[in-house]
Amino acid sequence: MSVNVKEMPKLGFGLMRLPEVDGTIDLEQVCRMVDLYMKAGLNYFDTAYVYHGGRSESIAKEAIVKRYPRESFYLATKLPAWEMKEADDRDRLFNEQLERTGAEYFDFYLLHSIENGNLQVYEKYDCFTWAMKKKEEGKIRHFGFSFHGSPELLEKVLNAHPEVEFVQIQLNYADWNNPVVCSGALYEILEKRGIPVIVMEPVKGGTLASLKPELEDKLKGVRPEASIASWAMRFVGSLPGVMTILSGMSKEDQMQDNLDTFLNFEPLSDDERTLLDEVTRIMLDTPQIGCTSCRYCVDGCPMGIRIPDVLRAVNTILLYHDDFRPKSFYKNLLVDGSGKASDCVACGQCEGVCPQHLPIIELMADAAKRLEN
Repeated sequence: MSVNVKEMPKLGFGLMRLPEVDGTIDLEQVCRMVDLYMKAGLNYFDTAYVYHGGRSESIAKEAIVKRYPRESFYLATKLPAWEMKEADDRDRLFNEQLERTGAEYFDFYLLHSIENGNLQVYEKYDCFTWAMKKKEEGKIRHFGFSFHGSPELLEKVLNAHPEVEFVQIQLNYADWNNPVVCSGALYEILEKRGIPVIVMEPVKGGTLASLKPELEDKLKGVRPEASIASWAMRFVGSLPGVMTILSGMSKEDQMQDNLDTFLNFEPLSDDERTLLDEVTRIMLDTPQIGCTSCRYCVDGCPMGIRIPDVLRAVNTILLYHDDFRPKSFYKNLLVDGSGKASDCVACGQCEGVCPQHLPIIELMADAAKRLEN
């Protein structure tokens, strides 16, 4: 049974950046957000074994599975290569995910973050064949993978595994021609093959929700009432073959803004596409660190450095040429328990899991110079 793109909700609720209070997920607020989303007639939820330090799947159980009929929503989660040391780990992890979520089955199941290293693990343990057996058993309804590699690698994987029903990629207007992310090239491969696309990072980890004032003025001049983030969502929502666009919403107002965008969805006009091209060109004239705040690097850092937050402070300096607010933000991070950038011991754990392949060790040294003087 293939995926019917037209039947899928365009906006998906990503459970990766859930609201927290004092480091604990705010279940009450999550439930309110889930209710807003479901009341709007939308029903695609995306989680993973590692999100929120392993807590996201359990929150899905409390906020969604226990509160709504199972057939009323789609639930997606992912098999993590880095947690597997032997073939038996496939079933161990899968059964743990079923237990965590209480879902009985997964509507969409992904091999998490395919790139060269993770692909070797998935191939070693024959995870593609294993997943198809789970599908035969009714434990998986649709099978695919999320991807963080090159266009050449994507072609290789798709050629070897025609059973794949969908692919999840990072896609946004700023990364369309990014030589590392290759959003445009990846999308075009999938569109040419007729493979449904699930979009992650449509607002580039929040980067495209707030732009330089002069760039925001250009967009507001055309749509004064529209949020800056809505332009990014409309860009990906206007592309053919896009099944669902994941948004990692952490506030109710973010949920409402996305609902306003998608419940009255208007594809980009030709003039608006031209304007976004101009905004992108100007924006990319300012070099930035391409961190999307996925936070894969955080849990394994032996020094407890909140790497994405440190890089966010540095990017703010790069964008606005003002270090007062970034330094204040950074000091608050340290008060809240983050390790300092200068505490980095260059172990490389972070670089090994970074989907953006950032030179984090080098970036931490630079951050220490910018933020700790």
